[in-house]
Amino acid sequence: MSRIQLALNVDDIDAAVDFYSTLFDTAPTKRRPGYANFAVENPPVKLVLFENPDATGTLNHVGVERSSMEEVQAEADRLEAAGLTLDVEGDVVCCYARQDKHWVTGPDGQRWENYVVLADAQPELEGRTSSDLAQLDSGEAAGSAGCCTRPADGTVDAATAGAPAVPVPATAGSGCC
Repeated sequence: MSRIQLALNVDDIDAAVDFYSTLFDTAPTKRRPGYANFAVENPPVKLVLFENPDATGTLNHVGVERSSMEEVQAEADRLEAAGLTLDVEGDVVCCYARQDKHWVTGPDGQRWENYVVLADAQPELEGRTSSDLAQLDSGEAAGSAGCCTRPADGTVDAATAGAPAVPVPATAGSGCC
């Protein structure tokens, strides 16, 4: 089943998780430091929350979660045939998951992703908070999560090449889009 993804920037991840758990009557599917996502069944939506006090109340990005790589490829083919330019990312780690995806930019600059989740990433962080990460050894916290962010110095590594710059708080460690 495909579903729309809505990614929001929030001030307090715990307060936001409490609110959206109540609003949609469902618990988060994944919870990492500064990050939560919900697979809401009714209405079918993937809600993603990023703790980002500097951008509270704003849209982080939108997308469509697909159920298979074939669906992602079919959408890529359709969009390219319609004349849209795609930013393709294969086998990347983003949002604490291995994914294949592509991005397309709307006329007003909104970036949309079409993606499929191939596998979970960093499950050892499930339920931990940003404060927990601050107490961890920096080597363990840094890990190789990769994400949809670019470092402040503008460098790009293999895990983030071509990804949109998505603001996340410094305390989120390996926070993700």
